[in-house]
Amino acid sequence: MLSINSFSDYARSRPELAGEQWRTRLLGGGVSNTVLLAESAERRLVFKQSLGQLRVEEEWLADRSRIHREAAAIRALADSVPRVVFEDRENFIYAMEAAPGGAEDWKTRLLRGERDEAVARRVTQILVALGKRGERWRAEFGDQNCFDQLRLDPYYRFTASRHPDLRDAFEEAIALARRPLAMVHGDFSPKNLLVNGGVLLIDFEVVHYGDPAFDAAFLLNHLLLKKANALGRVVAEELRGFETGAVIRHLGCLHLARVDGKSPAEYLTEARRVSVRAAAREMIVNPPKTLEEIFV
Repeated sequence: MLSINSFSDYARSRPELAGEQWRTRLLGGGVSNTVLLAESAERRLVFKQSLGQLRVEEEWLADRSRIHREAAAIRALADSVPRVVFEDRENFIYAMEAAPGGAEDWKTRLLRGERDEAVARRVTQILVALGKRGERWRAEFGDQNCFDQLRLDPYYRFTASRHPDLRDAFEEAIALARRPLAMVHGDFSPKNLLVNGGVLLIDFEVVHYGDPAFDAAFLLNHLLLKKANALGRVVAEELRGFETGAVIRHLGCLHLARVDGKSPAEYLTEARRVSVRAAAREMIVNPPKTLEEIFV
């Protein structure tokens, strides 16, 4: 497996890297990947390797070949994404150009209390543009298996098992998510949006052709969890072309999943978890008519 200790040997084995002296450090990687930043005198690269067993308490398995779809999506989308340098299919690794020095993920800024509307509008523009990528992408990215493994099962089915009275609502959300309508990132989260003047979208391992309302709800859920209601209203205004009912259904289910799913939000206090659970259940049982009602 890729690690700081093993990277020197790995670099010597790759013609794309040989002959350079590399300094490495571990990046976040979330629960599903190992991610390293490697710097030489001339370039900065990020190396990403997918895991088969995710780093969570519950058993959570996923097909490691998702890393190759991610690399393909980055190459295909090109706009507001980093450039893939090479792909190591045997070891489930790809390397991409690193974001400019000083770039910071939007999650960190939000948790620090920064509320920049210009960033929120740029993020939403990227989301809307992705959702407009239609039918011609279906053949290459129509397989939703990874999306099922990394989102529908741990977020929707698992959470429904803890709230059996809401099972029908979660089944409805799953049916909505499976609709083949447009390109979907699948993890459109502030942690995957790097800010440094512009905005760079990363982490396409859950990319697929499906329901763009899922991405919209995923983003709004993070803003709601971080109490960034003013930014939530800004994003909601920019999402008027999205199917509101579907976004709200996904949002309620995702909100509950971040306290009772397989990947709970690590920054929520126990008191906050209780309030999020109550708000999510209310949103699912009595869904509001507009997104703006949620971000009052």
